This record gives sequence, structure tokens and C-alpha cells, in this order.
Amino acid sequence: MTAVLAASALPLPLLRRGKVREVYTVDDRRLLMVASDRVSAFDVVMQEAVPYKGAVLTQLSAFWFARLAPVMPHHCITADADEIVEELPALAGHRTTLEGRAMLVRRTTPVPFECVVRGYLSGSAWAEYRKTGTLAAEPLAPGLVESDRLDPPIFSPATKAETGHDENVTFGHVTGALGRAPAEHLRAASLGLYEAGRRYAAECGIIIADTKFEFGATADGTMLVIDEILTPDSSRFWPADRYQPGRSQPSFDKQPLRDYLAEVRAAGGWNGEAPPPVLPAEVVTATSERYRDAYHRLTGQTIPPAGTGR
Repeated sequence: MTAVLAASALPLPLLRRGKVREVYTVDDRRLLMVASDRVSAFDVVMQEAVPYKGAVLTQLSAFWFARLAPVMPHHCITADADEIVEELPALAGHRTTLEGRAMLVRRTTPVPFECVVRGYLSGSAWAEYRKTGTLAAEPLAPGLVESDRLDPPIFSPATKAETGHDENVTFGHVTGALGRAPAEHLRAASLGLYEAGRRYAAECGIIIADTKFEFGATADGTMLVIDEILTPDSSRFWPADRYQPGRSQPSFDKQPLRDYLAEVRAAGGWNGEAPPPVLPAEVVTATSERYRDAYHRLTGQTIPPAGTGR
């Protein structure tokens, strides 16, 4: 596997190209997802790629899909390059692109909501609470401080925005859109996955402060957890030994990148829109190290591995 992949170009029909991934059509039952090393912050894709980021997202998702399968079935068929080539011989000449970064998955119809679970008061939840004492317009206990633990964790769904930011919505909104039974199933699945994931992560010295899950239905109506799961891009990972309520926490994600951009923006060097500023090499390196550290702590392995999601 090469250290950096800015974008993939495989001999399969390209279904869509997102900020981070390319999704290819295999057939009417399967898709191939390839996570590049592109990185976005503040909804802007950077010009520089972050080494090994795509492999961390793919292989950590494969790890969690396998580990949490007893809690909820998933869409991952395999994240092993050899097995993908065995299934799709036309990709034999593209193994370097596939290695570590590609995942063969079952095709589903995605649920049109981000299923967010918050175990700690941070990010947009903290911003709303400071203003109104609520989360998605529903009241929380008074007197909470930034990064406070929420017991029990809160299911806090959000819309999926094609452009701009996702918007927090109430559980009642999800119920109105999907129906009572499907909404309750998604809430129970999200909370179950989060609880199982954070228990394991705690043993590795990591607090999963919050996370988002995505779900999709197969042709026969089976609900699966899809996309990525419990990665540094979909979650806030905090080092447990540095946790201190009442302030923001250090994290195992693109915090060095966000911090740098915030400094440039505050100094008037960037307006927050594309194109973004050029990133110093040390910011790219520090961001890559955060991703790889999270993977190593949770799996005991180092990137690049070759793993399966079976």
C-alpha cells in the first residue's frame, strides 16, 4: 500500500465521489468503497492528503463491524484486498489501491438520518446547551459544563445535509419521517452499538465521547449498520488519562489540522471557504499520527494491516 492516495480510479462504474471516499457499483447487490487520504475540515477538502488516513478509516471500521456484529449486523463483506480481487478479478492490477483502503459491502437503501449518540457534552451539543440548556430543543439537566459525561447517553439524530452542516433534530422528527417502530429500532441499535464500543474502548484508554452511525435496509428489509463505524472521523476519541470536565479535550483525530486552520482564520489568513490554505508538513504529519495512534490503541496493530470484515 502506498502511503498516500488522493483519489482512486478503478475500472468499475463510479456511483459517487464524496469528500473522502469513492463508491463503485459492483452489481445490484454489492458496492466497493475506497477511502482515500483526502481530509476535510470545516466542510472544506484540503489540498494535501493525510498519509494512511484512508486505511485507518477502512480497517478500523472492519475491526468494529466484526467485533460488534452480535449487537447489529453490518454491510461489510470483506476489507481484505486478496479476497476483493478473488471476487472481482478485473481489479487484479489495482491491488495497491485496494490494499488497506477498500471494502466490499452489501448494497442497501440508506436511512436519511445520522444516528448520533452523545455520551459527553461536546461540540454542537455543548454550543446549543450553552445558549438554551437544550439538545435538539429538548431540555438537559441544568449546571452541566463542557465535556461533562451524560448518563445515560443521549440519542441525538441529525439530518444528512448534502451541502453545509447537518442539523440536529428531535426523536419525534425521526418518528414522523420513518414511523414509530423503525425509529425505535434505530435508537436501540445506536445506543447498543455505542455502549458496546465505549466499553471496549475504555479498556484501551480511550473515551468515545460521541459518535454517529449510519444504517441502511437491504432489499428484504433487513437493517444493517453501514458506511464507517467508530472511527476518528465519525467519533470523538479522547485519551482517558487526560480527561478533565469543564474544558475541551485533546482528541485522536484531525485536531492538529482544525487547530491550525482556526489559527489562520483568526489571523485573517483564510475566510473559511475553498480554496483552503496550504498546510505545513508538520500539521499533515501530526494529523496522520493521531489517526494511526487511535488505530493502534484500539486494535493493537499498526497501519498498514490487511484485515477482513467477515
